[in-house]
Amino acid sequence: MTTGARSATTVDTVSPSSPVDLPSYFGRIGYAGPRAATVEALSGILAAHVQSIPFENLDVLLGRPISLSPEDIARKLIADRRGGYCFEHNTLLLHVLRALGFTVTPLSARVRIQQPREYIPARTHMFLRVEVDGASWLADAGVGALSLTAAVKLEADTSQPTPHEPRRIVREGAWTGFAQRAPDARLIHQAYFADTWNDVCEFTLEPMHEIDRVLANWYTSAHPASHFKNRLIAARATVEGRVTLVNRELRVRRPDGHADIRQLATAAELLAALTEHFNLRFPPNTRFECPALAWPD
Repeated sequence: MTTGARSATTVDTVSPSSPVDLPSYFGRIGYAGPRAATVEALSGILAAHVQSIPFENLDVLLGRPISLSPEDIARKLIADRRGGYCFEHNTLLLHVLRALGFTVTPLSARVRIQQPREYIPARTHMFLRVEVDGASWLADAGVGALSLTAAVKLEADTSQPTPHEPRRIVREGAWTGFAQRAPDARLIHQAYFADTWNDVCEFTLEPMHEIDRVLANWYTSAHPASHFKNRLIAARATVEGRVTLVNRELRVRRPDGHADIRQLATAAELLAALTEHFNLRFPPNTRFECPALAWPD
């Protein structure tokens, strides 16, 4: 058995002061709830975050570098009222939670949304393990259309409600609790929708150190094979459901699970949808470099 899944420890040195201005952050997400290091506060902040700050990869398609500096992330997601992807969302949340007194460890994962189990995606996802009153909880504000709207307890094979989809963590391979695992053992985070359990990501509780995040962020934002270089994605949770834009397809899901789907016909319609549904504003002549968005002249 390997001990790669030992009890959580903080990975990065915590600075005496947070790089994130908390009043500005809470104003950005419209959160006025409790701020003590409790599960209630964790879930409340997470829900407000993913309803207010969209998941999006637009800077990648505009050829702009993605900085993982906490100050740059705060400037982009808070002051400039933009969104981002997992490294940006969860880095911001990491610093907010630590400033509130939570013990937080960034974890690495492979995203498995709509991927068969035999396929091995790159380990390019970051999410958070949060310790509260002797228990571990998982928080993920950066997994697109399936970003968590409540913290999920680290326990196996138990369906857990959230304001949106039920979630569960499934163990595969040999585990001794969550402290030790066989080399091929893994955990699968799943969401229940469309009358079945769907894989979201797989992980082993291995911490994702800063250098690993830097390398994975470079691949995600710059490598020609990265799916973020080849399609436009924007997503946001709403009180009623979720709204997702993938290339030209805008999908608005209601609480009953039904989705209204619309195909955007022009670049102007795309920019209008980004403004209306994600509060993302770009100049009228903005064009995103993406093979699926080769609009007719």
